[in-house]
Amino acid sequence: MSDSTPKPAEAPPKIPRRSSLPTLADVAREAGVSKMAASSALNGGQNSARVSAETRERVMAAAERLRYRPNANARALTYRRTNAIGFVTTLMGREPNAYFLEVFGGVIEGAMATGQTTAVFTLGSWDEAPTRIPALCDGRVDGLVVLAPRLEDDGESWLPEHTPMVSVHASGNWRAGGVNVESDEEAGAYDMVRQMFALGHRRILHVGGPEGFPGADRRIDGYMRAHADAGVTPPRDHVLRTSFTAEGGAQAMQAWLQRHRGRPLPDAVFGGSDAIAIGCMEALAVRGLNVPRDISVVGFDHTLLARTLHMAAVRQPLHEMGRRAVDVLVQLIEASRRDEAYVGPSNIVLLPETVPGRTLAEPRRTPLLID
Repeated sequence: MSDSTPKPAEAPPKIPRRSSLPTLADVAREAGVSKMAASSALNGGQNSARVSAETRERVMAAAERLRYRPNANARALTYRRTNAIGFVTTLMGREPNAYFLEVFGGVIEGAMATGQTTAVFTLGSWDEAPTRIPALCDGRVDGLVVLAPRLEDDGESWLPEHTPMVSVHASGNWRAGGVNVESDEEAGAYDMVRQMFALGHRRILHVGGPEGFPGADRRIDGYMRAHADAGVTPPRDHVLRTSFTAEGGAQAMQAWLQRHRGRPLPDAVFGGSDAIAIGCMEALAVRGLNVPRDISVVGFDHTLLARTLHMAAVRQPLHEMGRRAVDVLVQLIEASRRDEAYVGPSNIVLLPETVPGRTLAEPRRTPLLID
């Protein structure tokens, strides 16, 4: 054969086929029972077929031998449940979000206690909610816990009715009939400022959260109500707004100190969040000021950051709020599955408490002047 003679084409290599996964029919055949009996045995008798203990043992042994695993999608269609819930939130900035982690810890605990798996869905901003949230309601989860939603409307026109949802700290607009879990932030701020007054503080600077956040507004309301009850009028420049971050707290504190050079240092700073309070302490430390010897600082939330620093703070029951949200969500899911109405409360309010710490002490007898 000359070199110019064409060579026969080579057959493509055979790709070995993976053995198919065992099915319910395979288990039934292995156990020598009907498919309905096998299904009943594997699902604990949750359908209409009744099986004997001996049959159940045979089926379970056959499933073990074949390494059978139930098809999650098929089970979801049968029982109208995936036993999975979603957790939806936004993560602001690059700082670790201790608030999110505290609530999420409660969600995970609640999910474990009720036999749910949990998927986390993050949005770039709440502007994405009208498109992203409906897309999540495609059957992959039974319901959603939505953390601190800030919506332009109540969502009635775009929130899917077939997917139950529970919000935690919803801001303003939320769909009618939705369930929300929150804490009494106004009462928490009021109690903390009253406690500071009882220690002798009078000039208390409040570095609060940003405009447009009802939670930040409620904390300011508590601050102002405590002043009114004590007969003290805070100066206008003693309420600041910044982001709920350490960076925001540091920047706001630095700018305020710069504007008030030569004036007396406040007795205390009340941060609108733990992160804000930590940022304020960083700014004070840069100027050589000691907390609490020169000035007291308290926070709000009592997250892991505050606990690590032994900071005095208002403790929001964030972990419990996450767990309660899951408990209510499971109730909503079960009611929906049974085509029944949910009869529980639509707004669940938990009480915060003040926690003492090393950052709160009696004020100096003679306030320092700001350098």
